[in-house]
Amino acid sequence: MLAKRIIPCLDCDLQVPYGRVVKGVEFKQIRYAGEPVDLATKYYHEGADEIVFLDITASHERRETMADVIRATTENVFVPICVGGGIRKPQDYVNMLKAGADKCSTNTAAIHNPDLINEASKIVGSQACVIGIDAKRRYIEDESEAKDKIIVETKKGLAWFDCSIYGGREFTGIDAISWAMECQDRGAGEILLTSMDRDGTKDGYDLELTRTISESVDIPVIASGGVGNPQHILEAFTLGKADAALAASIFHFNEYPVPEVKEYLKEKGVVIRD
Repeated sequence: MLAKRIIPCLDCDLQVPYGRVVKGVEFKQIRYAGEPVDLATKYYHEGADEIVFLDITASHERRETMADVIRATTENVFVPICVGGGIRKPQDYVNMLKAGADKCSTNTAAIHNPDLINEASKIVGSQACVIGIDAKRRYIEDESEAKDKIIVETKKGLAWFDCSIYGGREFTGIDAISWAMECQDRGAGEILLTSMDRDGTKDGYDLELTRTISESVDIPVIASGGVGNPQHILEAFTLGKADAALAASIFHFNEYPVPEVKEYLKEKGVVIRD
């Protein structure tokens, strides 16, 4: 069995010198959490398996700032680094990998131009091509209301999952489950799956969404959005069938440090990396 991964996420606002890490609730209510390089170094020493940097205010100029942040981070941090936000063309993947990243995540650009996935995966390899999916539940009364969607029977009723872009500011009407499968077919090596409904709520991951996508693709799925305690991470692995769990608030604000989470998972019989 492959070891499950624990991944701190750094949502970076790069509109200030050297950037800052922030955290919100349902993509809103932003508050300051720390400095990117400092937090990444801390999580590396605590035993994080990977670290994700997401530029939530991406533009061409701030991508240069992110590259500087990655260079500074990888001087002392030796775990895989994934960068997302503002990755719009194959050269952006190349530039970030040259700066020291191991993977790049894209959402909006891939939905606007799905061929980007094919192109990027051929240039940098599928293992470096991560697709971010920010999904929101859309409840329906019966399946006839969404004939072209994959309907999931949830505890609260029938629902499909709508892909959002531009950091959750716009919805596409694209079915998240179908999109995940298409991304795999196009060469993506991993899915970073965020529940917009659960983001920052600490109510736990959307296990129905996570499980459905995990069962629909063969590539790894990272569960994201809603973790409030170590049990939620356990549920992401056992009930959601995720390969990795991403968290922010519980780590940033020292509610459950990485070592504590790993020790809890070990006690529950989850195979994780030391």
